[in-house]
Amino acid sequence: MNIRFEISEDRNGIRYINLEAFDTDAEANLIDALRKSGIPIISLVAEENGQLVGHILFGPVTLDGDKPNISIAGLGPMAVLPDLQNQGIGSRLVEEGLKQCKRSGYEVVVVLGHPNYYPRFGFSPSANYGINSEYDVPAEVFMVKEIHAGALNGRSGTVIYHQAFKDVILKFAGGEHVGTKIISSDLQNQEVILE
Repeated sequence: MNIRFEISEDRNGIRYINLEAFDTDAEANLIDALRKSGIPIISLVAEENGQLVGHILFGPVTLDGDKPNISIAGLGPMAVLPDLQNQGIGSRLVEEGLKQCKRSGYEVVVVLGHPNYYPRFGFSPSANYGINSEYDVPAEVFMVKEIHAGALNGRSGTVIYHQAFKDVILKFAGGEHVGTKIISSDLQNQEVILE
């Protein structure tokens, strides 16, 4: 299996993977919106025998709080074709993505994800560091990994995602307030699709 950066010819395949892996088109639409926003993203694909089988995306987020000047990436979405899940493809994507985040100068990565999956990559609850998500989610599903040891020392606050996240989530929720219920129901899918 080859893990590589996305190229423009991969976009339809990436959309297909996300549509197959998730119950709605929210994740696929989010990826499209983040690309269109022009923010720097790390978008990797897993390719096997010339076919795209998985995708992961990292994008910049900000910390609103004490000592906010820190380079943080948000992991997600990540998806693997349903027939190929639980074969280590997701793990390979996360591992390579974290390496690319380090090469790109990120000091920390955050993820809103399944608490039984991401700790194997060194993620732990962000609340342990005084870091919270702007979304109303259970503390155990919002996690952080210091790429550079000590990067979060003396820092606390709320992680703010790019406006594209808010736009897609509001559209998904029909323009209503989005809270724990919607985010958490999506996390139940992640338990199935991540590995």
